[in-house]
Amino acid sequence: MTTVGIEAINVFGGSAYIDVMELANHRQLDTARFDNLLMKEKSVALPYEDPVSYGVNAAKPIIDSLSEDEKDRIELLITCSESGIDFGKSMSTYIHEYLGLNRNCRLFELKNACYSGTAGFQMAVNFILSQASPGAKALVIATDLARFIAVDPGEALTADWSFAEPSTGAGAVAILVSETPNVFQIDVGANGYYGYEVMDTCRPVPDGEAGDSDLSLLSYLDCCEQSFNEYRKRVDGVDYRDTFQYLAFHTPFGGMVKGAHRTMMRKMCKAKPADIEKDFEYRVLPGMVFCQRVGNIMGGTVYMALASTIDNGEFHSPKRVGVFSYGSGCCSEFYSGVVMPQGQQLQKRFNIGEHLDRRYKLSMDEYDLLLKGNDAVKFGTRNVKMDSDNISKIMNRCQGEKRLFLNEIKEFHREYRWV
Repeated sequence: MTTVGIEAINVFGGSAYIDVMELANHRQLDTARFDNLLMKEKSVALPYEDPVSYGVNAAKPIIDSLSEDEKDRIELLITCSESGIDFGKSMSTYIHEYLGLNRNCRLFELKNACYSGTAGFQMAVNFILSQASPGAKALVIATDLARFIAVDPGEALTADWSFAEPSTGAGAVAILVSETPNVFQIDVGANGYYGYEVMDTCRPVPDGEAGDSDLSLLSYLDCCEQSFNEYRKRVDGVDYRDTFQYLAFHTPFGGMVKGAHRTMMRKMCKAKPADIEKDFEYRVLPGMVFCQRVGNIMGGTVYMALASTIDNGEFHSPKRVGVFSYGSGCCSEFYSGVVMPQGQQLQKRFNIGEHLDRRYKLSMDEYDLLLKGNDAVKFGTRNVKMDSDNISKIMNRCQGEKRLFLNEIKEFHREYRWV
């Protein structure tokens, strides 16, 4: 059987961030309740950053690590996002151009809330398994940012969106999928998927979000249990505690993951509180390290959790990772794969943690000023020239790293430049 999985994965967590506790105090939020978010920092999109620049900046280190022959074998490029920039034109065309990929390549975009990254990833996995083009590779890029302001709640929209602000981030994850899964080898056929119609969160307008936070939590918990039950039906002898040495969850915020894991340990393993806490710290917390510093990046979040698990876990021997993906509306999936010791070593070259360390820290005044100017590049912008006065200040933190930024929108066409 053909092996398949992740040959390389990289996270781009933006160029700037804020401290979320500073934000909580600035907004005068209830910090006792805020502690449940388990958040430390969140990435903030600058005016000259968008889903295209994020996606390119995530993928470029992977592309640069390939030979020209390997690069030319990328025959499928899927962008996954709920932060689209056009109703028709796929942002994958821009990403393809700025990465300099072979033109004999399928290019398209998927929109499916936070499940979009998994939809693209599983599509890429099955393209490789099909052997329609032996030796081909697929590049999946999940890229999202939050520039929106929450719409006014209606009668059924009860979410406290002031607590969504500290947890919603900006970033992208690039995943190279191939039949040489040096980083993460998929357990082929070990998939449990589960979905139904629910109005937990939505984007009724391009730059606004609405929803019901209580309903979203219940749907997430339900899907976690039911997708795992379906996985267990398809794979003999599965045990939630013993089969997986690590677990990577879609992470809207850390407290939601901790609650889901606690529920699963109680229901599946009859575990006591002390055992649950110990298990969470060992098997789940490594996957939350990057998420706690970037925030929820929608379709890419579960893959940021997977990359965090690989970087921060112990892989002296092969370890199986269970992955839970959830997207509002809703669709979910539980699947698994194996990380080899060399996979962790290969991933270290991307220095994801160091990249996050080099982001520029925004003051609260700088952050509020950015929010006031967010409509400069909103959906449907026809013409704008970006003010790049602050790029040099940002790039001073990057230690010579080359980055793509949005330079101008001219008659709806986006033009970028390398800095």
